[in-house]
Amino acid sequence: MKSQLTTLCYIEQDDKYLLLHRVKKKNDINENKWIGVGGHFEAGESPDECLLREVFEETGLTLNSYKFRGIVTFLSDDDPAEYMCLYTSDSFSGTIKTCDEGTLEWIKKEDFLSLEHWEGDVIFLKLLQNPLQPFFSLKLVYKNKKLEKAVLDNKVLDL
Repeated sequence: MKSQLTTLCYIEQDDKYLLLHRVKKKNDINENKWIGVGGHFEAGESPDECLLREVFEETGLTLNSYKFRGIVTFLSDDDPAEYMCLYTSDSFSGTIKTCDEGTLEWIKKEDFLSLEHWEGDVIFLKLLQNPLQPFFSLKLVYKNKKLEKAVLDNKVLDL
């Protein structure tokens, strides 16, 4: 069984995010969605170690600096809870490589809403862009892949 602990990073450059269009993996819960880069912890990894490994494996990039921005708790139907450590980075080196999970593409931040994505991603992307929200805890509850409830820092949000 895969770890229920994951990382996700939104790499930023020139008012764009490096997003992964998940179109290559079979039986992918994120199939055809546009998401940041990251993945599941391996045994003994810290969140930072997982972040750096996953970003390098998926993109070929090495993060020179990054910020731990929040914890996102996902609940979906009868699946076990997933806890995602959410990061941003605007300093990296290396050359983007082909990813075996999908297609990597620089997308203007304002164009994200026009792409296929999870409903809850809009909530945490807005939080990431808010300088007054340096760190947050967000709980997203999905039923049949539809966002039913969002709780930010223990306060229920209007959807």
